[in-house]
Amino acid sequence: MSESHERKKQPEIVRRALLDCAAQISLEQGLPAMTLQAVADAAHVTKGGLLHHFPNKQALVQAVFQDLLEQLDAEIDELLAEDPESHGRFTRAYIRAFATAESQGAANWNALPLSSLTDPEMKTMWSQWYAARLERHAETDSGPNLGIARYAADGLWLAGFLEYSGVEAETREALAEHLLSLTFKDKT
Repeated sequence: MSESHERKKQPEIVRRALLDCAAQISLEQGLPAMTLQAVADAAHVTKGGLLHHFPNKQALVQAVFQDLLEQLDAEIDELLAEDPESHGRFTRAYIRAFATAESQGAANWNALPLSSLTDPEMKTMWSQWYAARLERHAETDSGPNLGIARYAADGLWLAGFLEYSGVEAETREALAEHLLSLTFKDKT
């Protein structure tokens, strides 16, 4: 047997490439264009290689969505660590994460979130993620103003995603700043 060059298998690198390519295709061309073959081609793997990691398109879509939630978690954790004021800290991080998603060119929060509205499993994934974060931060982030600020941040992100007129970057930034102001304790 000859000692020919063998490529070492790197399943985590391949999986990461598949997730990134799937998110990118979804962002640029829409979810229907995110076929298994298109993702495999973009990641430079065979369709069989993709199917080794994800048995079908639904499993791939859900894995991308889970990956997006993990990226959001990491971003929110960074923002939490930077905020010295405990009251409303999670809500401020949540608002900042969504308000800056587009400006950072984040394929992450514009790739698949709308799919969670119609896919029961992704809706459950989002609901569980959101409920767990609220429970974790209940002591510092409960109350009507903080809830209103989070829900308004969701609407602000959606308006930017759907490119509603009147929600240009400057307006979105001003609205996000106003939402952030709702997260501090009233000093009066």
